Amino acid sequence: MPPIAYLTDHYPAVSHTFIQREALALRRRGVDVRTFSIHRVGTEHLLSGDDRAAFATTESLLPVGAAALIAAHAAALARHPRAYLAALRDALRLPAESPRGRLWQLFYFAEAVLLWRACRRAGIRHVHAHFTTPAADVTHQFARFARRAWRGKATWSFSAHGVDIDVADQSMLAEKVRDADLVVCVSDFGRSRLMALVDEQHWGKLHVVRCGVDLRAFPPAPRSSGATFSILCVGRLVAIKAHGVLLEAVAALVAAGVDAHLTLVGDGPRREALEALVRDRRLADRVRFAGRVGQDEIGAFYRAADVFCLPSFAEGVPVVLMEAMASGLPVVSTRVNGIPELVEDGVSGLLVAPGRSDLLAEALRTLADDAAYRAELGDAGRARVAASFEVDACAEQLAGRFAAFS
Repeated sequence: MPPIAYLTDHYPAVSHTFIQREALALRRRGVDVRTFSIHRVGTEHLLSGDDRAAFATTESLLPVGAAALIAAHAAALARHPRAYLAALRDALRLPAESPRGRLWQLFYFAEAVLLWRACRRAGIRHVHAHFTTPAADVTHQFARFARRAWRGKATWSFSAHGVDIDVADQSMLAEKVRDADLVVCVSDFGRSRLMALVDEQHWGKLHVVRCGVDLRAFPPAPRSSGATFSILCVGRLVAIKAHGVLLEAVAALVAAGVDAHLTLVGDGPRREALEALVRDRRLADRVRFAGRVGQDEIGAFYRAADVFCLPSFAEGVPVVLMEAMASGLPVVSTRVNGIPELVEDGVSGLLVAPGRSDLLAEALRTLADDAAYRAELGDAGRARVAASFEVDACAEQLAGRFAAFS
């Protein structure tokens, strides 16, 4: 099978370790995955040995000097003038919802030619992008040019996850679905969202392939039943993760007499606001901000907690939930998007309505008072991940899809 390219906006990134796992699992199956990043990542993302190894073997399109950019486009124009001009015309005509969106397509075209140059040198004819934007935009532009330049011998695909479906320009997203050779959806919910954007003739290219975790990396640990109730949340400190709702729930637990302690793993633009909320709710001695944590260290956090809580307003199928469940940790989350496809309420975890700190506190209180129930949910959660979200099994499905392009 010829090599394929994986393109993301930032690779490797702390919040995208699942892409790294997927690439490694595909390689174990003989798929020659070459990783590309639109932007070069900073050292703050290189928290584990795997991160550093991935960084060393990833080619970044940006930053690029003006001379190198001009040279790449001049070479593409000289080699394939008709294909270049036709692809540029397409970029100007794509159905963006705003003038700004159309302008960005020119930037994506500029980056797409850099990607084409790298793929030509490496003998790559298929590019797979993760997330609906911006990687899928660049790959879309790459394919518009490469198909013409290489007389149809170029294909492309992309993975749609969760929130990226909502934030994308919907007209452009529909165009990408129509043009792609394959669209991978991590949930049935996400697939249905894309089905609504295009005619039935395009539904056959939309396939659900789960993201997965390596069960061996997250072995279950014995759980103590001490007086302290330890809650863990892992995720970027951004508004959509709803950390404020969780802090309100913790405040309610403490007011009810529960000796609750919360650890927040992750960083992001809302850290200062959340720290202020912690002070306002007088939770400073009960909430720990652990910051970014690499995969070499995250397992210790799962093993030390009594429950994992992810109160997000919107999600795809969160890999951090899979990691917690694989670790035998009972989970509490919200009934949004693809989460119910992973967590069965009352069986492999507890689900509540989003934005309801009262319901979140009630679910957490239920688990704080019942260690046996926590153990039952933890065992069922690990079994659920083993059955449908194991990374090698998921990679096997994906490899089968990519084989069609060899």
